[in-house]
Amino acid sequence: MEGGAGNQRNQFARKIVIDLSIMTIIGIVLAFIGPFGSFAEPLAYRLVSWVSFAWIGYAIYSPMNWLVDRLYAALELPRPVLWVVGVALATVPMTAIVWSMGFLPNPVRMPTLEEALTSYFYVFLVGGGITAFFYMIESRANAARAAQDRAVPAERETSVPSSASAPQPTMPAAPSSASNAPRLLERLPSELGSEIIALEMEDHYVRVHTALGSELALLRMRDAIAELGELDGLQVHRSWWVARGAVEDVIREGRNVRLKLERDLEAPVSRANVSVLKDAGWI
Repeated sequence: MEGGAGNQRNQFARKIVIDLSIMTIIGIVLAFIGPFGSFAEPLAYRLVSWVSFAWIGYAIYSPMNWLVDRLYAALELPRPVLWVVGVALATVPMTAIVWSMGFLPNPVRMPTLEEALTSYFYVFLVGGGITAFFYMIESRANAARAAQDRAVPAERETSVPSSASAPQPTMPAAPSSASNAPRLLERLPSELGSEIIALEMEDHYVRVHTALGSELALLRMRDAIAELGELDGLQVHRSWWVARGAVEDVIREGRNVRLKLERDLEAPVSRANVSVLKDAGWI
């Protein structure tokens, strides 16, 4: 489990370095272009300002990915709509920072309503455009990794020798418990064990929760469920699949229903699936 966590930290650090490098290049390009009237300022001032804006913007806008994932799991709304909401929210503090930095080192004055709305609109255009650019890059990278990931099992299958050419045993072999194990376990480090308790969708990934920890796998939810084989469980939400044996309690808050699982996990139940779980005897 420590090896998997260390690998995730390395991947996260690598992503931050790459993202900040891209943001630095974007800031330099904007400094040379000098949009929104900034071209009148000296080049050195523009470089410092736009690179600073790029880095601060990254710190403000990048957490919106987490917010979109949480809202998507809770509300089941389209991701593009949630991204617009996220960018609109992040633009508020970013606009305040951009406005304030324009006055430094002098005292910052309060903008008029027209000035505030104009500044917000410009920041929204830049922030939204850069966010869309990053989303497009990540989507293409995830699609490429998913295609590669699907190709690996196919290569393994073609490399397995035909059973027709293999010698047949004279006595029936004892059934192996490994043959009934979910194929999804092959994607997980061995230290996570073999007891899968839930699947949680995170953007283009599926987080596989086991009794010992969790790991991200690059595949679609429906493909992950298909690799569970005959494991007893249900998809209780578009973002969650839950093993029946992992449910410890049912939490009700008004019309909202959640399943309390092992390791203090909680899986939301969509309203359409409440009746399904009742019919199945879960709740």
